[in-house]
Amino acid sequence: METRTAVTALSALAQDSRLDVYRLLVAAGPDGLAAGEIAAQLELPAPTLSFHLAQLRNADLVTVRRDGRSLIYAAAFEAMNGLLGFLTETCCGGNPAACNLPPPRAAARKARRAP
Repeated sequence: METRTAVTALSALAQDSRLDVYRLLVAAGPDGLAAGEIAAQLELPAPTLSFHLAQLRNADLVTVRRDGRSLIYAAAFEAMNGLLGFLTETCCGGNPAACNLPPPRAAARKARRAP
């Protein structure tokens, strides 16, 4: 991944509602969710959600497909993995095992508990 692509993706995620949308789509898996379902779960007005989804699409972090009258959005897992790889590729001089980091799930729980 190029630096410019990573900056675009990180910029798209650097907003509360967009990050909530993205995390919801990651949790939904490859099947994704209909826009109306996203709006309902996150209590976002449709125009606001459309704006945030457009930002995530422009950053290539989500995909969209039509299913009848619904637009189904899904996380672009390849892009997500590319971004994670970009962020960690030089960890500990290219030897991530030397960083002695906790497993991702434990780190996420710890971060949520922090004040």
